[in-house]
Amino acid sequence: MHRHLLPSCLALTLLSLAGCAALRPDRALRTATGTVAHDLCSETFVSGLDPDLTFAESIAPRPGLRWIAWGLGYQVDRTQQQVTATFAGGLTSRAVHRGRWGCVLVHGDEPIGRPLGAAAPTAPALLPQIAGPEPVAAADPQLQAALDAAFVDPPGQRRQTKAVVVVHDGRIIAERYAPGYGPETPLLGFSMTKSVVNALVGVLVHGGRLAVDRPAPLPAWRGDARAAVTVEHLMRMNSGLELDETGSGFDPSNQMFYLAPDMAADAQAAGARARPGERWAYSSASTHLLARIVRDAAGGTAESVQRFAATELFGPLGMRHVTLEMDATGTPVGGHYMLATPRDWARFGLLFLNDGVVGSRRLLPPGWAAFSASPTPGTNYGAGWWTPCTPGSHGVCVDTGVPPGAYLALGNLGQRLAVIPSHRLVVLRMGRAHGRGFDVDGFRTLVDAAIGAAGRDAPAVVPGQ
Repeated sequence: MHRHLLPSCLALTLLSLAGCAALRPDRALRTATGTVAHDLCSETFVSGLDPDLTFAESIAPRPGLRWIAWGLGYQVDRTQQQVTATFAGGLTSRAVHRGRWGCVLVHGDEPIGRPLGAAAPTAPALLPQIAGPEPVAAADPQLQAALDAAFVDPPGQRRQTKAVVVVHDGRIIAERYAPGYGPETPLLGFSMTKSVVNALVGVLVHGGRLAVDRPAPLPAWRGDARAAVTVEHLMRMNSGLELDETGSGFDPSNQMFYLAPDMAADAQAAGARARPGERWAYSSASTHLLARIVRDAAGGTAESVQRFAATELFGPLGMRHVTLEMDATGTPVGGHYMLATPRDWARFGLLFLNDGVVGSRRLLPPGWAAFSASPTPGTNYGAGWWTPCTPGSHGVCVDTGVPPGAYLALGNLGQRLAVIPSHRLVVLRMGRAHGRGFDVDGFRTLVDAAIGAAGRDAPAVVPGQ
């Protein structure tokens, strides 16, 4: 499959400008081709979705990409299981699928760290089943109406909802999927993955292998001012380092994702802009540094970190269809690239709803959920989770309609996982929304309907049970 729409003379002009301009637009454009290659690889070979539809729905309309979509080309090689993306016929990026380990960007002939041997062992599930095999129809008419509305694009809007799951008291009370999607379709969580890294850090803290108030154990920072940056500073994105993320392609976080074979080494090279705790800035690179810390604490290899995640988190939760993608060094791409089925994402939400306890086993320290959801001063960001908007907060503050005490894992294009302790609810919405707020109005409607249904305690209709 191929898409290439740029006249060759204009392509050569842009490429020549890219090579000499002080701002290095060639690097920014390569973040674009890296995005295309990696996202298409993941959603084609892991999710099993159509790459042309993915490009049209998910990639081409994004801010920053829609202006150059006419120059982006891609080829999907199903035999080699790889995707190659270009801009103007050059600036090539390539992502390769590696089976159960998902996709990785390949920048040259660098060695690719990967788990060896058999798949990571599966720990016994401690979380009870949340539904039968078939999608659960809502018994509550108002909740069903909200689900139906979520899958209709209003005039002039691209809602493009793909999955909705509502869990009350540990059981699904409603779910719905777009054509071509279902309970077993792994979906890319984008920045919802950051909340998973939070949980992996929590498992290590609970086991006494890491402390959030201690300096981040990163060798490159020993002996200089950055040694004052703690694990919690990275979790709260207020390290003060030059790791801001703007989505422009010129920012260090985006260039780390798509230009660096060793993403954590690239992020560790950032200098200080402010003292730790004094300045907040959204930063996927900060979360990737946490992912490197998790990998090192779990044994230091791709195989050991995958085993750790499978046995200590995903397995006990019964999350059986998870792909935690890694960079070339075997570090999970913790800021962006985990895929899981909608029900598995909902199971993850239940871990926090139950304060880190699954069955009779505690996975996270007591109070970890409250710590994670406590706002960083001046923001509506906690420690890997988002909180409701508050007066005077800055950063990304969109009113999602969740009540006080609730918190959310959020991802690009409207991926939203809300944990609502006051009503014992988990509400998940996944899709490819575009525009301001990524269909936040539709999500507010879902939250309101879910809270109403929980209050009425409507029984679920579970086909096949």
